[in-house]
Amino acid sequence: MDEPERWRHMSTAPRDGSRILVTVRPTEQGPAEVDLAYWSRADQFASEGWRASDSSPGRVIEYADPELKCWMPLPTANLSRASMPAPWEGDDAQQLDGSGI
Repeated sequence: MDEPERWRHMSTAPRDGSRILVTVRPTEQGPAEVDLAYWSRADQFASEGWRASDSSPGRVIEYADPELKCWMPLPTANLSRASMPAPWEGDDAQQLDGSGI
């Protein structure tokens, strides 16, 4: 992918089970945050949807589509950078992918 370290619309996120970084929208319980998520097909535990299990060991978190603001592919290993990017703080869809230009 060109420009791998760029936030993108959730509508373009891969739904093949690969892990991606997502910005979780802020709520009254806390500010926006970045999580590691993947699309999961329906199984005996839940219906299809976005799930995260890596950031809370032993616990699977399910996200509804409106809870996730945008996504980006996992960055390549680069020891000179922080491990996670900052959450997307801009306005919604109009500014992602340069669509507001």
